[in-house]
Amino acid sequence: MSDWMDLTPEHARQYLEGRRLDEVECIVADLSGIARGKAMPAAKFAKQPKFYLPNSIFQQTITGDWAEDGDAAFLEPDMILTPDFGTACAAPWTADWTMQVIHDMHDQAGIPVPTAPRNVLKRVLDLYTAQGWQPVVAPEMEFYLVARNTDPSKPVQPPMGRSGRRAAGRQAYSMSAVDEYGPVIDDIYDYAEAMGLEIDGILQEGGSGQVELNLRHGDPVRLADEIFYFKRLIREAALRHDCYATFMAKPIQDEPGSAMHIHHSVVDMATGRNLFDGGDGTETPEFMHFIGGMQRHLPSVIALIAPYVNSYRRYVRDFAAPINLEWGRDNRTTGLRVPVSEPDAKRVENRIAGMDCNPYLGIAASLACGYLGLINKIDPAPQFTGDAYDSADGIPRDLSEALDLFEAAEDMHEVLHPDFARVYTAVKRLEYREFLQVISPWEREHLLLNV
Repeated sequence: MSDWMDLTPEHARQYLEGRRLDEVECIVADLSGIARGKAMPAAKFAKQPKFYLPNSIFQQTITGDWAEDGDAAFLEPDMILTPDFGTACAAPWTADWTMQVIHDMHDQAGIPVPTAPRNVLKRVLDLYTAQGWQPVVAPEMEFYLVARNTDPSKPVQPPMGRSGRRAAGRQAYSMSAVDEYGPVIDDIYDYAEAMGLEIDGILQEGGSGQVELNLRHGDPVRLADEIFYFKRLIREAALRHDCYATFMAKPIQDEPGSAMHIHHSVVDMATGRNLFDGGDGTETPEFMHFIGGMQRHLPSVIALIAPYVNSYRRYVRDFAAPINLEWGRDNRTTGLRVPVSEPDAKRVENRIAGMDCNPYLGIAASLACGYLGLINKIDPAPQFTGDAYDSADGIPRDLSEALDLFEAAEDMHEVLHPDFARVYTAVKRLEYREFLQVISPWEREHLLLNV
C-alpha cells in the first residue's frame, strides 16, 4: 500500500502537502458509536493491506462490560479490517501529523460482520438498491457545550461564556448566544475544513449551551461516517477551551434534550426522480407508504434510536421532543414532519431519534421502517393538523419496554440481520441490568428516611 495516499480524498492530500505523515488511526464504530481500533506508524500502515480486531468489540457495553452471545461461545475470533480510503481524513487536534481511516469489517471467510453498525446500514441500503431505489438523508446534530464535570455525582452545568456568565437558555437562534462560545465554534469550523467535512449551518438551540449543526443531504453511509467524525472533532474542539461537548440525550435537568433529526427522501435510480414527488407538487403513494412504514415500525426500533436509559428523559411534553408517531406538514409537534420544500426536495423528517444514538444504527433503523412501508404498501394514519402533544403517546417510554418491542420484531430483524438483533439486545439488556443496580440521588433524598 505504498501509494495508498493516491486513493484518499483531495482534502487529505492537501492537509499533508509538504509534511511527513507520522501516524494512522485505523478505526471502526462499535455499537455505541465509540471509535475503536488501533494507531500505528504511517510506515507500518503502508505495508499492511489488512488489520485485525476481535469481534467482541460489538459485545461491549457502554460501561465496558461484555455481553454473551447466546448462540456462540465467547471465543473472540478476529475480524479482518480493510481500509476504506475514501474515508481518510486528518486528525487535526493531534500533536503530530495524523490521519484517520474508517475500516470495513469482514469475518475470515470474507463475509461482512453482521454486528458491525456500518455493515447494518449497508445491508439496509442493499435492500433499497435491489428495488432500484437510492435513499437520501440529511441529519441535524444537536449537542451541548457544558462546563467540565469531573465528578459524576454532581449535576452538569452550562459552560462559562466569554462574558463571564454561564450560557443562558431559552435563547434559540440567538447570534449573541453562539458568540458566547465563539472560540469553540471557530475550532469546529477549522477542524471540519481540515477533515473535508461540510457544515450546512450552526445555530443556537433552546437549551443553555445547546448547539445545532446541520449537514447537507447525501448518501446515508457517507453522512453516518461524517456524524461519527463530527462527534469526535466537536469533543476535541471543546476540550481545547476547557469545556466538554456532550451528545447525551438529556444532560441537564429542566433543559431540552438533544435530537438527531433525520430527513429522508428516496430517488428512483433509473430516472433520478424523487419518489415522493408526483412531478407537479403532489405527494405520491410511495410518500404515504414511507410514512406508513415509519408509523407502524418505529416503536420496534426505538431501542436503536433511543439506546440508553437517559434517552427516555428527552421525551417530555412541550420540550421540543415529540412523544408521538403522528405526521404533519410543517408541524414540529409531530414525530414525523414534512418540511416546507420545493417539490423535488419533498422529504420526511424523523424527529424522534436522539443524538446519543449510533449514527449508522439510527439511520439504518429509520430507513428500515420506511423500506417496510414501501414494500408492504402500508398506508399512514390521517395527517395530524393540531398540537400533536395532545395525541396519544406512540412510543415506548423506557429502555426495557423498547427492548421488548425490538426483541419481538422478527420482520425488522430480517432487514437489519438476525445476528445483529440478537447481540444488540444482549448488550442493551446487560446495560439496563447494570443501571438498575445504581441508587440515584433522588432515591437517597426522598426515600432514605421517609419510607
